[in-house]
Amino acid sequence: MTLYQPFLDYAIPLLTERLALQPYPIPVGFERNECVTGKGKREEVVTTTSYAFKSPKLRQIRAAHVQGGDALQVLNFVIFPQPTYDLPFFGADLVTLPGGHLIALDMQPLFQNEDYQKQYSEPILPIFKAYQQDLPWGGDFPVEAKPFFSPAFLWTRTKETELVQTRVFEAFKEYLQAYLDLVEQAEPITDSQQLAEILQAQRRYINYRAQKDPARGMFTRLYGEEWTEEYIHGFLFDLERQLP
Repeated sequence: MTLYQPFLDYAIPLLTERLALQPYPIPVGFERNECVTGKGKREEVVTTTSYAFKSPKLRQIRAAHVQGGDALQVLNFVIFPQPTYDLPFFGADLVTLPGGHLIALDMQPLFQNEDYQKQYSEPILPIFKAYQQDLPWGGDFPVEAKPFFSPAFLWTRTKETELVQTRVFEAFKEYLQAYLDLVEQAEPITDSQQLAEILQAQRRYINYRAQKDPARGMFTRLYGEEWTEEYIHGFLFDLERQLP
């Protein structure tokens, strides 16, 4: 089963069509990795494939796609704007485990003030509300994570694969299209104080995500600690490495 491949097959042509897309370097050894888990009838090849692009306004557009049979399917798809724009991050965490599907979609804000929400969260709220009935709130979330999510944070759990293939896929498409609309409209920030605040906010988000990455345990079991830490800090959340 490749549950999340259609999401990538939709996203990459859309990005190519709407942005001046260029490749973003993926460090050697991270383009693809695979290992065998389980024994006997439960033996499964788990493959992790990485994708990365950039555009004039977006510093890094990247995806990690894990395929390990029916019980393990993951797509982590994140867009990091250039720190000269006050754009939010686009984040899609789509996870399938033996117990069901965990779905998180958001335009993750740099700031939580009212003006920022008005500019970047309010335009997305109608999309969020359109999916509430089919994709209800997924329950408790870590308190320390709350500053990194918007009022349009779509977070749900389901055991229905068909729901992922239909409503979740539709929500992903709408969120991504809406995000690209925001990117199109974005103007560069020139005020030095604002630029410093944007960079600080980006660092705060990326450091939090790198420290608390829920995939750390899974990747460590699959590929070992050394590969995992380098993948997290050198590719998935690489801002500190990329800053001059």
